[in-house]
Amino acid sequence: MISRILAAIALFAAFSCQSAEQKPPKPNIVLILADDLGYGEVGFNGQKLIKTPHMDALAASGKIFTNHYSAAPVCAQARGMILTGLHSGHAYIRGNDEWRERGDVWDYAKAATDPNLEGQRPLPASTQTLAKILQQNGYKTALIGKWGLGGPLSEGIPTNLGFDYFFGYNCQRQAHNLYPPHLWENETKVSLNNELMVPGTKLDSLSDPMSMDSYAKFFQPDYAPDVMHQKALSFLEENSEQPFFLYYASPLPHLPLQAPKELIMEYVEVFGEEEPYDGSKGYFPARYPRATYAAMISLLDQQIGELRKKVEEMGQLENTIFILTSDNGPSYTGGVDFEFFDSSAPFSNGYGRTKGFVYEGGIRVPMVVNWPGKVEAG
Repeated sequence: MISRILAAIALFAAFSCQSAEQKPPKPNIVLILADDLGYGEVGFNGQKLIKTPHMDALAASGKIFTNHYSAAPVCAQARGMILTGLHSGHAYIRGNDEWRERGDVWDYAKAATDPNLEGQRPLPASTQTLAKILQQNGYKTALIGKWGLGGPLSEGIPTNLGFDYFFGYNCQRQAHNLYPPHLWENETKVSLNNELMVPGTKLDSLSDPMSMDSYAKFFQPDYAPDVMHQKALSFLEENSEQPFFLYYASPLPHLPLQAPKELIMEYVEVFGEEEPYDGSKGYFPARYPRATYAAMISLLDQQIGELRKKVEEMGQLENTIFILTSDNGPSYTGGVDFEFFDSSAPFSNGYGRTKGFVYEGGIRVPMVVNWPGKVEAG
């Protein structure tokens, strides 16, 4: 569904009338792709515990797609199909292919220091993508967030596949830490003010798991979703005078359970006391796993509100299409309490029924299209 909608937008941009008097302004496009956001984890689809006021406002003034399916139940496959419009029988990327023949690609520490081990199997640079079509028709294009379609030293980097600008995670495995030691800006590796912390690290043996202080090492100075968000706002500011395509591929709310403390504590006040997550099911421990997961979704919601506000301040709101969706259904591991949030409601939750599987919970995902004055609300 989303590939068809994006193709229609690209055709609109490409085949507008030729004269300046007749041709309407090309619409800007902001495609927001959440990571593992479940069908039932947003207010406009019935979520009661997690606050998503900005997503809900986008839905209220736009069109909610209640029967929208991702092309695949896992990250790279779905992302490749969104950008190419190809289904799984024709797509080059057909799963989370870690390109293992390079070496020890699952060693987080090695890959963090050696870009030869980072990233997934690459899309060929010759691949036709939505971004290339828009770029060829006068759009300034940017990808902010998570890529996963070609390692940093391969031909499959964003700037070879239609994006004028890229900032974020090249590699899905490196995105298993939201306080990473580095991100990528185009072809340049950008160091962050974070120490290397390997996923799977546990609490110190003498630490009190009930004390928030014991989790201090899992909070570092540069939170990647915030760093990337500022780059997205800057891209919008810098391109207010020409049509733009912003592919905002947030890593939220994909695990690990990591969020700004102030947002976590807001949900602790709502949910009350809870048992900590010890890290035994992957990623990192978390003192308040439910509160942290809710905070991650609320942070994504806040960022969507800020993107929309920025576009409004630029005077471009009426000429901008916002599309919100998710790459696949919610996770079932790493400390997530999918039953508490009823993440796939009204469909089944849990392993075998959500992310990674082609049941409703794995591939039916939230979707909203908002274009003031063009897409009827409701």
